Amino acid sequence: MDFSLSEEQTAIYEMARSFADEKIAPHAIEWDETGHFPKDVVKSVGELGMAGIYVREDVGGSNLGRLDATLIFEALAYGCPSIGSFISIHNMCSWMIDTFGTEEQRQKWLPEFTSMEKICSYCLTEPGSGSDAAALRTKAERDGNQWKLNGTKAFISGGETSDVYLTMVRTGEDGPKGVSAVLVENPSDGLSFGANERKMGWRAQPTAQVQFDDCKIPADHLLGEEGKGFTYAMAGLDGGRLNIAASALGAAQCALDKTLVYMKERKAFGKPIAEFQALQFRIADMETDLQAARVFLRQAAWKVDNESPDATKHCAMAKRLVTDLCFRVANDALQLHGGYGYLSDYGIEKIVRDLRVHQILEGTNEIMRMIISRHMLNEK
Repeated sequence: MDFSLSEEQTAIYEMARSFADEKIAPHAIEWDETGHFPKDVVKSVGELGMAGIYVREDVGGSNLGRLDATLIFEALAYGCPSIGSFISIHNMCSWMIDTFGTEEQRQKWLPEFTSMEKICSYCLTEPGSGSDAAALRTKAERDGNQWKLNGTKAFISGGETSDVYLTMVRTGEDGPKGVSAVLVENPSDGLSFGANERKMGWRAQPTAQVQFDDCKIPADHLLGEEGKGFTYAMAGLDGGRLNIAASALGAAQCALDKTLVYMKERKAFGKPIAEFQALQFRIADMETDLQAARVFLRQAAWKVDNESPDATKHCAMAKRLVTDLCFRVANDALQLHGGYGYLSDYGIEKIVRDLRVHQILEGTNEIMRMIISRHMLNEK
């Protein structure tokens, strides 16, 4: 088994990392402090092919694999996990349209998505249904040649700044078989938004409720087939979990790299703290954790690319393991910085705050354990 990256994959990582170093990292702390969403920077990734990473080329996509995508999001999150993760969500929506939409839908929506002319948000979670996603209540009723939507989505990245909302709605019976996916354009009559949420982390992207009050959309905005929305949503989340894990990995690597520089410069008891064996052991464990996380993540991505039957289980395992390890590494990096790590100037406390949510979204890590154990018990 070859664990090395190809020349093309190395070039992909370096391209995304250069973008992060030049366009994202220098402003990340300021954006976090002011709550500024750099829409112009986010849109500019379309020029580099990072808005339709695993979308087919005939509609402007890059047609790369899931392993390639993990390299991109690890690199982007090195600059800021909030921005990198937001771009990941847009890519997930693009992939769902490319995979499950009709040919007419692909041609209508994706050229503007892959160029990042339009930004798409993903709307699944509701105030009363988070982990129990199949219990969603937002309803869509057929009204002639339109669908009429009523309900509320919660914790939606992008808030009112996005142009399109890929939304899971109930068009039929209770449970997963009654869920469909629709595309809602902004603005639309009956579409409104709550105030931006005040969050612990991910402050450089807006998060808000999305509300539908007799919101009418054309009938052909139903994505794919009626009643298949929950299947589409879960398929999208396999890749989304890989990307969220990759984003955690990039940010944790940044925290460790900052720590190594700090330890060589900071002196205590007459010598750099890098010379203390106890602290050397700490960074050795941090490096080992990140390398193990990286290998496991890339294996899971390989399984998705090769349509392995246990890919979903491995995506859940990777999401759980990588996000837990990376949060711990970031928290240890703060500890090794001492009091300076608690100050915003060094950027460490921001990484800790940002990575905390990676253990919650795209399915909490407790739900990941449920997915893993179900697969284990159902395996013959």
